[in-house]
Amino acid sequence: MIARRGALALGAGALGGGLLAAPALVRAEGWKPSRPVRLIVTYPPGGVNDIVGRIVAEPLGAELGQSVVVENRAGAGGNIGTQAAMQAEADGHTILFGTTAMFGVNPVMYKGSGVDAARDFACLATIGEVANVLSVAPKRVAATTLPEFVAEARAKPLVYGSVGNGSSSHLSAVVFLKAAGIEATHVPYRGSSPLVASMLANDVDFCFDTTATSTAHIRGGALRPLGVTTTRRASALPDVPTLREAGVKDYELGIWFGLFVPTRTPAPIFSALQKALLATRTPQTTERLQRAFVDPLAVPTEDLARWVTADSERWQKISVEAGIKAD
Repeated sequence: MIARRGALALGAGALGGGLLAAPALVRAEGWKPSRPVRLIVTYPPGGVNDIVGRIVAEPLGAELGQSVVVENRAGAGGNIGTQAAMQAEADGHTILFGTTAMFGVNPVMYKGSGVDAARDFACLATIGEVANVLSVAPKRVAATTLPEFVAEARAKPLVYGSVGNGSSSHLSAVVFLKAAGIEATHVPYRGSSPLVASMLANDVDFCFDTTATSTAHIRGGALRPLGVTTTRRASALPDVPTLREAGVKDYELGIWFGLFVPTRTPAPIFSALQKALLATRTPQTTERLQRAFVDPLAVPTEDLARWVTADSERWQKISVEAGIKAD
């Protein structure tokens, strides 16, 4: 397995040329899109996926010499948008905005659907990563540290919320509860907004939710953070320890974003798109991502295919062990 920590430590300057899981790439400086490029985001407007997609679309369009238009195709856990990207011509004019859930959860949750992003798409580059934050409702939970929380959970029954059955929010909690040797009742919500609203209303005791949607409430004191799921601290919450630091051995569950094209895309087109995308890794893009509470994630191109496969398989294993099923 490719070490995530090694990937996270890299900056844009450490990255070289592209590499497909195929023979050497043909140099393709001459290829350019002949019309606007669609970037299919498989989630509704306004969420973190949509925000990150739009952050990268603008500089990518400048590099390609054509506008990159975000097209939101939500539904079926991302399968509707994934299917649309798969059915499009593999001519470089349609790109899929990929997420951890689409590659690491959907193949298990929607088994038999005929849609398998991990099988059918190749990664141009990773864009960023967010952590899920273990937060508690201060009026319901007294704990201020992870050991205190575990002790409290063993002393009384707790209820936790997630952004949906099979989501990274749900699976982050499942892995944590197993590692800590505690139990809690799961209440799934349909997205971050209703989950956070429920936490603020003191309807549930704790949750795992992304830095993108939790940070403002944590900074305002409405939620109390106990740890983040990534192996590095989130830049948005530098004072919050990782769950590893807080005592959960080997805990590592980051949520990544990347851009993908169908595996049947000709190598020259793949190479040109990848070169343009890597050129968008600038201080300006980094600043915009971090303002959205997203940390840049740079995986070396020579490791990219193996990294995506390894991380997807890890999430799929977690999904199988959790016994998740579509609602």
